[in-house]
Amino acid sequence: MAAKRIAQSSINWAQMAERVPPHQKGLFQQFKSKSDQYLRRVMENPEKAPEINWGFYKSRVPVAGMVDEFQKQYSALKIPYPPDTVSSQIDAQEQEVKTEIEKFKRESGARISEYEKQLAHLTSLIPFDQMTMEDFRDAYPEQALDPINRPTFWPHRPEDQPGPNDVPSGHH
Repeated sequence: MAAKRIAQSSINWAQMAERVPPHQKGLFQQFKSKSDQYLRRVMENPEKAPEINWGFYKSRVPVAGMVDEFQKQYSALKIPYPPDTVSSQIDAQEQEVKTEIEKFKRESGARISEYEKQLAHLTSLIPFDQMTMEDFRDAYPEQALDPINRPTFWPHRPEDQPGPNDVPSGHH
C-alpha cells in the first residue's frame, strides 16, 4: 500500500530541475536529497506492521489474563488513515495558477507583437548618426523642435520651458 501511494505521487525530478534557476540549484539538490531520504525510510518499513506472537508472551508473563487483555485491546485498536482534506484546495490552486499562466501568456503575446511592431519601425529608420534634423522631425514629430508651431527657450528641455501658470516677472 505504501509503495502504491508513493508511486502515485512520484515527482519528475528531471523536469523540475529544468525549471530551477541556476542560483537555486544548491537548495534544489538539498530538497531532492531530503525527499530521497524520506522515500528510502518509508520503503524500508513493511506495508503492514509485523504480527505479534501472543503465545510467546502468554508463556512468559506470569500474570494471568494480562496478555489476553492486551491482545483484546490491541486487536480492537484501529487507527484510521487521516482523511485527505487538502487535495481539493491544492487542485483549486493549481487551476488558478494555470489560468494566471494562460492569461500571462496571452498578455505577453500581445506585448511581443507590439514590441515587434516598434522594432520593425526602428529598424526601418535611418541610423541616428546618419540622420539630419529633417529626418529626425519626420521620424519623431512630437520630439523634434518646431520653432513656428511650438517655440521653446534654450536649452529646449521640457523642464526649462515656462508653464501655463507662469507669469513673467514684473507683470501682475
